[in-house]
Amino acid sequence: MSKKSAEIVSVRIVPNATGSPVGKLADAELVFEADAGPFSGMKLIGFAVWERRSGNGRNVTFPARQYSVSGERRSFALLRPANGEVSAQEAVRDLILAAYSAVEAQA
Repeated sequence: MSKKSAEIVSVRIVPNATGSPVGKLADAELVFEADAGPFSGMKLIGFAVWERRSGNGRNVTFPARQYSVSGERRSFALLRPANGEVSAQEAVRDLILAAYSAVEAQA
């Protein structure tokens, strides 16, 4: 496992040692450090780093809850921008990808 710090949040990368499911490279967790106020000592799980299907680069999936409506499976994102700013989500995605790159470079 590896940590990459950014202010009050660290990213912990757990490589996918089993190779299953295909294309999944690692799980990632956001760990809230001591200065995170009420979130101190907590972690948010459910992120994953995947190889893109096209083979060009990597993708990060965010925690989500699946549910069913009329037999159709849908997904509800658990971590979303509070004010509609998509760039907030991109910053988290970039932080996770940078942490994964650091782990990959060590291997």
